[in-house]
Amino acid sequence: MATRDQPTAGRGKLFYFLLWTCPALAVLCSCLVIAIILLRSQCSACDNPTRVVSHSPKVTTHSDSKMETARAEALRPWEADHRLPLDTDPVHYDIFLHPDLNNFTFSGKVVIQINVKNPRSFLLVNTKYLDIFDTRLTKLIPAESERETNSTTKKFGEEREIKIENAFEYKPNEFWVVLVKNNTELQPGFYNLHLQFRGNLSGKIVGFYSSTYTDPKTQQKRKIATSKFQPTYARQAYPCFDEPGFKPTFKVRLVRPRYGYIALSNMDQVNVVDDSPELGLTTVEFRESVPMVTYLSCFIVSDFERLSPVTVSQGFPLSVYSTRAQLNKTKYATQVGVNVIEYYIQYFGIPYPLPKLDLAAIPDFVSGAMEHWGLVTFREVTLLYEEGVSSTANKQRVATVIGHELAHMWFGNLVTLKWWDDLWLNEGFASYVEYKGVNHAQPDWQILDQFLIDDLHPVLMLDASVTSHPIVQTVAHPDEITGLFDTISYSKGASVIRMLEDFMGEEDFKNGITNFLNHFKFGNAVTQDLWNELQEARKDVNITRVMDTWTRQMGYPVVTATRDPNGTVTLKQERFLFDQDANITDNSPYGYRWDVPVTYITSQSKAVSRTWLHSDAASVSIEIPRNATWFKINYHQKGYYRVNYDTKSWEQFIELLKTDLTALDIPDRAHLLDDIFSLAEAGRVSYSLAMDMTRYLTSETEYIPWKVASTKFNKFDVLLTSSPSYAKLRKYVQALVSNVYKKVTMAVSDDDSHIQRLLRPTVVELACNVGVPECISEVVAVFKNWISNASSVQKPHPDLRSIVYSYGMKLAGGEKEWNIMWNLYLKETDAQEKIKLLLGLAHSSEPWILHRYIQLAMSESNVRSQDFFTVLAYVSQNPVGMSIVWDFVRDNWRYLVDRFTLNDRYLGRLIPTITKTFTSELKLREMEIFFTDYPDAGAGKAARNQALDHVRKNIKWLSQHKKTVEDWIDAV
Repeated sequence: MATRDQPTAGRGKLFYFLLWTCPALAVLCSCLVIAIILLRSQCSACDNPTRVVSHSPKVTTHSDSKMETARAEALRPWEADHRLPLDTDPVHYDIFLHPDLNNFTFSGKVVIQINVKNPRSFLLVNTKYLDIFDTRLTKLIPAESERETNSTTKKFGEEREIKIENAFEYKPNEFWVVLVKNNTELQPGFYNLHLQFRGNLSGKIVGFYSSTYTDPKTQQKRKIATSKFQPTYARQAYPCFDEPGFKPTFKVRLVRPRYGYIALSNMDQVNVVDDSPELGLTTVEFRESVPMVTYLSCFIVSDFERLSPVTVSQGFPLSVYSTRAQLNKTKYATQVGVNVIEYYIQYFGIPYPLPKLDLAAIPDFVSGAMEHWGLVTFREVTLLYEEGVSSTANKQRVATVIGHELAHMWFGNLVTLKWWDDLWLNEGFASYVEYKGVNHAQPDWQILDQFLIDDLHPVLMLDASVTSHPIVQTVAHPDEITGLFDTISYSKGASVIRMLEDFMGEEDFKNGITNFLNHFKFGNAVTQDLWNELQEARKDVNITRVMDTWTRQMGYPVVTATRDPNGTVTLKQERFLFDQDANITDNSPYGYRWDVPVTYITSQSKAVSRTWLHSDAASVSIEIPRNATWFKINYHQKGYYRVNYDTKSWEQFIELLKTDLTALDIPDRAHLLDDIFSLAEAGRVSYSLAMDMTRYLTSETEYIPWKVASTKFNKFDVLLTSSPSYAKLRKYVQALVSNVYKKVTMAVSDDDSHIQRLLRPTVVELACNVGVPECISEVVAVFKNWISNASSVQKPHPDLRSIVYSYGMKLAGGEKEWNIMWNLYLKETDAQEKIKLLLGLAHSSEPWILHRYIQLAMSESNVRSQDFFTVLAYVSQNPVGMSIVWDFVRDNWRYLVDRFTLNDRYLGRLIPTITKTFTSELKLREMEIFFTDYPDAGAGKAARNQALDHVRKNIKWLSQHKKTVEDWIDAV
């Protein structure tokens, strides 16, 4: 990356060599140069636009880029490369922003101190959708005492104006280009780039944007300005070096209305000037920041309030901000935030480096949350919690999101990825460490075991396809960045880190992490830097060799364990794919072999034994006591791989679970269920074995195994709906779930544990889905009583509300009931309750109502933009609505792109989400045609291929496994 400018320099040397050795060529080239200069002078208006650029925040079209490319045979530096040059380094930003909430616009000034390391004739900064109307450049002259030092924090005596030849926007690469007068080179040294600009706050929910909400007491519409900059949206708020490899300091001033509003940024405020810049306004100045990347900067001007801040033991205040009406819902976030941040300070062994920590609930927010340093922003549903209103799942979601974002204060903020190839360093670590933080705050939640169902199992499904990708993936263009914010970066990243900690040992792992953070704090790192530090902590394992096999190739292995009569178990590995006949086009430098850390227990000993199945070994043998009736590989499923056994061993597990299920811990029971069904789908074991294992569920009462079983049965519900055996399948699952349903019931007790409260909705939903009569009658009765007396009857319990709303609407809801629920949604102010109502509304059995629902949801005044894709996803889950949503998306793709832009990761995920239940060749063909017509649909090629692959997998399942499952069901 450091040599990006070298090819241009090389071409220049060759050019001068040819001129020197060939006089005729020199004359010809001179004529060409004169001709080019004359041509450029004739079309300077189109080649070098004026400094005043368009106000219109329209997406640059592909035709713009093609025209720019075709315009010149030899591309200039800002045309040839979308990356910023490495020899100009931003040292400091002075930012002034004035949001005008009445007109939904903002104006601003930024002074960027730049360290120019090599002579050059131009400067580049990133900009998008900004009207930059003034550009100045000054050279900073070091004070006399500083002139002999090499420090990057020099004191400067004066500024000297540099004449600018031109300053213009180059939209295809999102650059503001500053050319100096007469192309004289800027010599190495420090410069200040002064820019003034304007922008719009409306029509978006990234960058610097406006959000609105209605005050429930006054019914007055309230407006705020807020920001979301990751990955490349800071350039929409202020011109900047918008890449993660640059970490300058920031000094921020924000303008707010003098009365009724506050201003927040990353640091604490140090000065407030009333009636500035004009009467009725106030300018708030914030402390200079620590070095950080642009995507972590944050600006909020709002009427938010907070309860009294809590002082963390380290001495800084933690505050949670929200709208006034929601203040009582911030108490739990405050409690969890304090517990988690104090745990991280102790765990990482590094103090939190900022003077304060604010958490803020934003009414309109595109992501679940964002780790802006010192000012973490959240959707309201992921930060606010109220007992009796929010569900247990809502409560856990709040805790885990806080845990995730606060982990970023170290992983991602203190140490930042150098480029987006290593996004997983941010997201994978935060996705794993969040479990540690929540486990400390809520030790009775079994949260560490829930990692299996929330992260590990979903990503194992996704990663068993040839359309997956490695954790570390080259990002060649900024357009590819959004697609990396996916399950692989988050959940696979977290899973391999969990495995790494397990084979290193918790203490060595923690020491290595602390050394890594200390070594690279306030700087940038790549994956290899992490391996080097962990290697120092655990010298007997080649960390790089092991982990490269997991992070630099897609997929994972299945370890086959075969036991002979003498007790010797032979372990072999091969790549696990659901489609073993798939055409593998992506070769791996590791040959799709892995260094597998093997753990195992036996019926004779719960002590965990360990060995390695290395990538270059054909097999490895382990000795199991002859009197051991069973052995289990991959204890608690800490390893990122599946395990297949010989038939006899599988049959022993099936018998063990029926006779003594507690012989295996909860995670191991969940592991066996998930593996055997996945192996059956891949054709490695018979579905008869997998179905035989489910018989034990009549005795299972734990949440995590039931969550796995529910997922598997719900898949059958999609694939076998039209099967003659479907009714028998439902009766079989009814028999399995009835016992636990009778135990948990729909009556929620104050004495229920957290895990029991998660089990109940899982069991009740499955029971209703397969038609358990008691469940259906009870849910319908509760729904009818509530919907007909919604203003006076207490709502169903929060843990069961989504089920009552959706199954009640499906089984007992007509137009009248739908209209009542819609009006309740419009009046509701609690964000979590609104999501539950959106789910209920999506379960109407009337196609015309679902059509109407989507049309109503298109209006921002009805459904916030952040929730629109949620509506489409919910309707697509309804068998009646599946084709309705698909037709809507195909007919309105241009509208969706114009409204949300192709960079919206949620738009990118929409196609895989709404097509995952497709099971026919007709639907597959419709998808292929759609992708041909709109090759940009989805978050890049990978997401499109994954969507197609999933549907092909459904179709293949029906041809390969449907009859086996039907025969088993018919024989029950």
